[in-house]
Amino acid sequence: MNILVVLRMVPDVVEELEIAPDGKSLDLEFGRMVLSESDDHALEQALLIKERSGGTVTALALEAREVDEVLFAALAKGVDRVVKITGPKEGATTREAAHSIAQVISSEPGLKGADLVLTGTQAINDLDGLMAPSLAQELSLPFLGIVTGLVPDSSAPSAVAVKEFPRGVGGEFEVALPAVFGIQAAEKPPRYVPVAKVRAVMKSQRIDSVSAAATEEPSLSLLLVLEMTKPQPTAHAEILEGSPEQTASALCGILAERGLL
Repeated sequence: MNILVVLRMVPDVVEELEIAPDGKSLDLEFGRMVLSESDDHALEQALLIKERSGGTVTALALEAREVDEVLFAALAKGVDRVVKITGPKEGATTREAAHSIAQVISSEPGLKGADLVLTGTQAINDLDGLMAPSLAQELSLPFLGIVTGLVPDSSAPSAVAVKEFPRGVGGEFEVALPAVFGIQAAEKPPRYVPVAKVRAVMKSQRIDSVSAAATEEPSLSLLLVLEMTKPQPTAHAEILEGSPEQTASALCGILAERGLL
């Protein structure tokens, strides 16, 4: 079983985010970058499958600040190979990033022909969850998202995936392989790896670097950002008191006054 895991670096929201001088994007020059939480779950799910069924796990990510630390940590957790993709501009849209990643997967020896391609369902800069379906489209593979359980059968070849639906409902799907899966949550929490082990891996293993050609299209994004602004502080909250009928009537009056009803 050959598994690819796509990892994404996102701004650390613990720090205050700044808007770039163009007023249309975030300034990523000084802020810290961290691994997207759902991608961490995708990595854990890949390692669980490897431990149960054997095979290899390859993690790949676009070049970004702090990405080397994340890739070495992946090696320390049990990943067999890590690949850093260079070339695409920093701050590329999700669809642009998916296009570059798919180019590398399709052309690079050792990445072509993977049975499973896993990535997180969402990221803080991809709340629409476009990475996994965009990859599937670029690679011409089946796709299933919001997955919380995955059991592949290499003899079929297929995988039984549990997809999460609203209100705690789950559905089981059998998907022919190869396929792309958007992981919502791994079957177990992502494992912790000691810093000492990561440092040891840094001395004994290496990160493969692969160049991706820049997209010829001006932008693959379907969304044009005109302006970004920080949230503005507002006045105090108004507490509505009284019976449910009284508070409902007062709320409707406020909404109507502001033209929302």
